[in-house]
Amino acid sequence: MSADVSWKSTLAAIGIAIAGSVAANSVIALVARGPLDAPSEFQPLTPGAYVFLTSVGVILGAVVWRLIVARSRNATSVLRWLVPTVVAASLLPDVALLVATESQPGITTAGVVALMLMHIAVAAVAVPTFRRYLPPRT
Repeated sequence: MSADVSWKSTLAAIGIAIAGSVAANSVIALVARGPLDAPSEFQPLTPGAYVFLTSVGVILGAVVWRLIVARSRNATSVLRWLVPTVVAASLLPDVALLVATESQPGITTAGVVALMLMHIAVAAVAVPTFRRYLPPRT
């Protein structure tokens, strides 16, 4: 593992990525619930749901990123295909919500699109943060 990747830098990356991701997701939720009229019954757009899930996702992402950086000879290549694959896979439950609208109260297209944007926002914040604090070997 690179000398730059310590537990201190890992914890810093997690904290920064969680703060930035929660901020971005809060804006997305506010827009979805405000101008886009996503109903309040749609629980995934409540802070209690998205703050927790965002934090779990960032922590898991940082741990996997750190493991790849530590163990892969070509971490950059692995991360180059893994990150988009994981983000795409994370959208599948949201697509399922669009199909099974009776599965949860308050499901609307706007609400589900907001959830999808939240996944992308977390990646958009976390990846550059991880690159800086947990740099892969090239």
